[in-house]
Amino acid sequence: MATTMEIVRGISQVMANSYDGALDDKGEPIKVGLKREEGNPLIDSRVMDGFKISHHGSQLCIHYHSEVKLKEVYANGFEADLEQMIEDIASFIKKEYKKVTGDALSLKKVGEVDAIVQNTSRVRSWVQAKCYYDIGGLDSDTEGVNTPSEERLEDNFRKFLDNDAGDKRPPNDDRKTPTPGQPVYAGKGKAHARKDIHSPYKAE
Repeated sequence: MATTMEIVRGISQVMANSYDGALDDKGEPIKVGLKREEGNPLIDSRVMDGFKISHHGSQLCIHYHSEVKLKEVYANGFEADLEQMIEDIASFIKKEYKKVTGDALSLKKVGEVDAIVQNTSRVRSWVQAKCYYDIGGLDSDTEGVNTPSEERLEDNFRKFLDNDAGDKRPPNDDRKTPTPGQPVYAGKGKAHARKDIHSPYKAE
């Protein structure tokens, strides 16, 4: 059974081999199923899209980003297309993981796809979507993303914090106690104090 570190390294190697224009060991382009892979890169207008991953405890989050047109956003099946795209990416990760490590990778979808569409003009828009997957085979001691953190202060640092003197002054402090209130210049180098900011300008 692979350890957590081996699984993470295997997934990281898959991501390192999935950049735009990557080639396999036979010199053929690696196909993920993205829109940028469609058409001829020289004569056709390419749709720029891509994906990345992030680890959250025992879960893997797949992030997908793509340029879209408003008519695609309002068309029927837009969310279904996003879900299918992320599923294709998950299948690609599992297939390439098998090639890199020789072991199978289990990814179980958790929840629904979370997507947001934004635009910079009436022409240019883009979509950002993500979905979480449970990674099978991780060590049982892997902390989940919702696991509360534990207090881990060292004893020496804890003792230092306990020695806080607060408002107490040390016995060798011979300085005069500062005048309470708001200081007010009274002329001839003298300064008096007011009770508060609304008090008249005179010594109190």
